[in-house]
Amino acid sequence: MAEGKTVKDVGHSEAQLAHVAMLYYREGLTQSEIAQRIGLSRATIVNYLRLARDLGIVDIRIRGESFTASPLSRQLTERFGLADCYIAHHDMGPQNDEAVLERVAQLAASALHDLLEPSDRLGVAWGETVQQVARKFPNGPIPNLNVHQMVGTMDFNPRFVPEACAIEIARRTLASCRTLHAPAVISTAALASQLRAEPVIARQLEELASLSKALFSVGSLSVPQTLVGSGMATHEELQVYLDRGAKGVFWGHFVDGDGAAVEGPLSGRVIGASLDDVRAVPVRMLVACGPTKREAIGAALRGGFATHLVTDEETASFLLGRH
Repeated sequence: MAEGKTVKDVGHSEAQLAHVAMLYYREGLTQSEIAQRIGLSRATIVNYLRLARDLGIVDIRIRGESFTASPLSRQLTERFGLADCYIAHHDMGPQNDEAVLERVAQLAASALHDLLEPSDRLGVAWGETVQQVARKFPNGPIPNLNVHQMVGTMDFNPRFVPEACAIEIARRTLASCRTLHAPAVISTAALASQLRAEPVIARQLEELASLSKALFSVGSLSVPQTLVGSGMATHEELQVYLDRGAKGVFWGHFVDGDGAAVEGPLSGRVIGASLDDVRAVPVRMLVACGPTKREAIGAALRGGFATHLVTDEETASFLLGRH
């Protein structure tokens, strides 16, 4: 960092400067493209880049592979009709799923923070990926932001607590947090219907139908540990969905390879945002990566569930049919 100068002194958060620098130096976007993406003037982007260098946030080292994500991002955006696509680069040397997820989550946290605006209503789903994003979310208040838990709670396994994701993002942004006061999965569809009619639950579900932005991932049925470990579904229930062609799952809502809903044992039993609710959100950020999720990510994109995608290079190449 430049002598005698701090991020606080220049009036910008380190996360803002780092994200702009990442888009410029690593993704290869032009200053005008960055300005359009995050809603600032080109002059402001030029200033951000200069400050990032002056404060030591940027240490410029050129490596050819760093520029491969830019065409991947543009091609994915065109292929699936996305508003934007963020691709985390792989470091040199051996890769592992945890390291890739960490980089993707970090990128998603910075990108979503930049997209959020005062008075937004942000829906936050659950899962290990979303938990990682929440833990890496930049600290910085967003005026009148409301954060909403998108699916009911589970207490089968303390590792999987849906409300924790929403609470953590709300804490870091000094936002109001609306948790969902109901279990994620009810024993029968009839009982679930009765519970949805309860005034408190009905009001909270109504709020989920009017979100302005949403953060979520998609689950793979080839690795069922999260769903089964959370108590949301049994192995036998998952097998029914597999037999019916399911390729991905959003907190109990299953979809086939084209993103169409697949009916099964959990139908009508889930308390939370519906698939129609998700598609109605203006800005929908899907964060997912890794070999086991590639088929599920493709299904989510073909189903039109995302406007913004955050993933890794190899997954991006797979989605474009390069593997």
